[in-house]
Amino acid sequence: MNHMQPYFMISNQFDFPVNVTTFKTPHFSFIVNYKYITMKDKTISRRRFLGTAAAATVLSAVPFNFSIIPDLKSKKPNSRVGGVQLGVTTYSYGSMPHKVDDVIPYLLYAGVNSIELRNVAEEDLGIPQLKRPAPGTQLSEKEKEELAKAAENLKEEQRKWRLSLPMDRYAQMRKKFNKAGIEVYIAKFAPSAWSDEEIDYAYNAAKVLGSIGITDELTDANCQRLGKFAEKHNSLAMFHTHGQVADPGFSFDRSLSYSPANMLNLDAGHYYGATGLHPNDVIIKYHDRMRSIHIKDKTGPKNPTPNMNKPFGEGETPISDILLLLKKEKWPIRVDVELEYRIPEGSDAAKEVKKCIDYMRNILA
Repeated sequence: MNHMQPYFMISNQFDFPVNVTTFKTPHFSFIVNYKYITMKDKTISRRRFLGTAAAATVLSAVPFNFSIIPDLKSKKPNSRVGGVQLGVTTYSYGSMPHKVDDVIPYLLYAGVNSIELRNVAEEDLGIPQLKRPAPGTQLSEKEKEELAKAAENLKEEQRKWRLSLPMDRYAQMRKKFNKAGIEVYIAKFAPSAWSDEEIDYAYNAAKVLGSIGITDELTDANCQRLGKFAEKHNSLAMFHTHGQVADPGFSFDRSLSYSPANMLNLDAGHYYGATGLHPNDVIIKYHDRMRSIHIKDKTGPKNPTPNMNKPFGEGETPISDILLLLKKEKWPIRVDVELEYRIPEGSDAAKEVKKCIDYMRNILA
């Protein structure tokens, strides 16, 4: 006799027939999609699983304290300090409820008025998503095949969804941010692997959101493809760096050569963590091909715990040098917090982002 245990994933759409249960709290609702897989140790009943899942999820999604947000009528957020525009990539709030109506209060709490919009826009508008098993789940070969097939089918479902979505939905989203005094400076759709029609959709959406362009990950293929669409739409294609900057033969010049619309979204933390080199050397050389920097504090490659994310002020990334260079030169390069260090017990992403912003405010004051 097989012993069974469910796995689940939060979503709002379905790709294939599943059993579904919806949970609601005063602040948000979600759907748990579950199925049974073989386990050797014990059996957990459907009722017990649902009760446990509901309790665990509610505990992990404690509502944000809205009372700490500044009064919008009296003061708009302002994170431009010493001539340097500070901001946040909304990816930073991934550990919390992060639809638009959730994220805006977090940004107001930090006093931030500029964002790179990521992991929010399409999720907020209801794009179909794949329900993946929980990490560590053991799947049978048949279940692996079903999951792979579902992932492939999802691409077409998402394509249809994107091409049918009215741009007015993005206009409404922009109004929400703008009403709160927040600018969607960059939209991260990461669309380089999408169809041509979907990339056009992404640039149309970015324009409606008021963004200067779209970001994607820096690969040679992405740089070759996306820049041409940016030119077509009179926009920009910005490419986010990771550890590839330390690879032998890596060249920023090659990445930028494919299109005049190609720009760098330098991740200063990843750059320093991977190379141990000062990010200011890259910023000085390519400042005219750079519109934003991701900032995080990391240890360097020679540290006993190399290339590790740390709370701001506890790592080795020369954050102060970077900010003071931008302040001195007055280049139009924005600096966005990308929160990736482990959140301390008793805190949350919104509180930690505010700490990062305040840390940089003090440097630039």
